[in-house]
Amino acid sequence: MVKKLHLLCACSLAAAMCFSSAYADNVIRVGTEATYAPFEFMDDEAKPQGYDIDIITAIGEAMGYEVQVQNMPFDGLIPALMTSQIDAVIAAMTITPERAQRVDFSEPYYKSGLSVLIREADKDKYTSLESLKGQPLCAQIGTTGAMKADELSGGNAKSFNTEPEAFMELKAGGCEGVVNDRPVNLYYLATAASEGVVEMSEMITAEDYGIAVAKGNTEMKQVIDEGLKKIRENGTFAKIHQKWFSVAE
Repeated sequence: MVKKLHLLCACSLAAAMCFSSAYADNVIRVGTEATYAPFEFMDDEAKPQGYDIDIITAIGEAMGYEVQVQNMPFDGLIPALMTSQIDAVIAAMTITPERAQRVDFSEPYYKSGLSVLIREADKDKYTSLESLKGQPLCAQIGTTGAMKADELSGGNAKSFNTEPEAFMELKAGGCEGVVNDRPVNLYYLATAASEGVVEMSEMITAEDYGIAVAKGNTEMKQVIDEGLKKIRENGTFAKIHQKWFSVAE
């Protein structure tokens, strides 16, 4: 029994050291998968950039930590976290019950899902999803957006090979709205080509992105949650969102 108690204490101490030693020198190692613009992608100098990178960097600055970002395959992120190779993961990762069994998540920092773009001239006409029912809608073929567009329009939907084609059809008056993943829609709104187009405030579906930490690492979770709160309060979060999506959060 004594040996078991000693072993238990040693394991507990080792676990605590794993959690604290990695960022005891004020460095937080963050994993991402830099192939999902505008959230994370590699720039011309092979450095991770994007909305997520700006968010985690701002959190680090707010809490007095240097952030070191490592690019790795998406399916390797949680295993790397569980084996203490990294301290946190930010990679447009949806908070799901299945993932929450393996890791702990920060407070949600981004609401994703399907949204609808309409012409700005029609923003008083289409104020809810209900008002769009039966109207011709556009989407990219083979996507969940296309399925929802067909459902919402009562079979009166048009599918296109690419998202830009769907956006062009909307601007040309060939449909009343484009149904797509919200990040894709917002990224389009950040371009000059989106002039005269706005996003409806009501979402079709919604899911939250969170920053993952090792299960039971309450210290790291607290650092991230407190950092998120600080950058929301000081306006940094809103500036980052505006930078990448050209709209308020």
